[in-house]
Amino acid sequence: MTARRIAGVAAVCGAALSGAAADRPATQPAGVQRAMAMEAAHGNAPPLKYLLYLPGDYDKSPQRWPLVLFLHGAGERGQRLDLVKKHGPPKLVDRGRQFPFILVSPQCPAASWWTKETAALLALLNEVASRYRVDPNRVYVTGLSMGGMGTWALAAADPNRFAAIVPICGGGEPKTAGRIKRLPVWAFHGAKDRTVPLKATRDMIDALEKAGAKPRLTVYPEAGHDSWTATYSNEELYTWLLSQRRARRSTTQPKGK
Repeated sequence: MTARRIAGVAAVCGAALSGAAADRPATQPAGVQRAMAMEAAHGNAPPLKYLLYLPGDYDKSPQRWPLVLFLHGAGERGQRLDLVKKHGPPKLVDRGRQFPFILVSPQCPAASWWTKETAALLALLNEVASRYRVDPNRVYVTGLSMGGMGTWALAAADPNRFAAIVPICGGGEPKTAGRIKRLPVWAFHGAKDRTVPLKATRDMIDALEKAGAKPRLTVYPEAGHDSWTATYSNEELYTWLLSQRRARRSTTQPKGK
């Protein structure tokens, strides 16, 4: 990547990037997220902006790292990338939490929905994997509300890409269950959710079970729409998630940096 190209990305993101990134990703201090933007637009849409977090010891070894793609809810759409830090893993990182995985948190355009951005999200994953040392067999997607819906949709669009998914308080299309029946799923929902009824998740779980899958479902009896705060604060979630590996391994791996 040329220095001029890097400068262009920094201008779009509003964040200064070190010149060292021309040879490798800049050192990423633990607990810090950088504002980024895709290098190329997908179709007629502008490039997605996103937050990038690298583990604190990313540069200390040549190992490949798990990657978690986080999809925010409808209230965080738009042009203010800092809104993505309002909930979920980006919020925890912003408060100093360290994770043993690469975290990619894109922002959905104001007039769109994640269910309409699956192609752009897959392109984003391709771009990140080409620039960083991503383990292709440990790529995960999770999201809340609109992001939960996007999680179901993205998994159905490319089920062989992911090792596991964690949709939170967001429904999907039951007719797509057959595509993701071999994909580990742990879904979460609040029993008193009036924004996205629990039935939206139960319908997906029922469809998966009818397809022969064994998904996990956690229902919080007293929770409303916010079933994500408790979920993303649960250490068991990360232990389970990072233990999952993609069943079908790729014959080639992106080089990364």
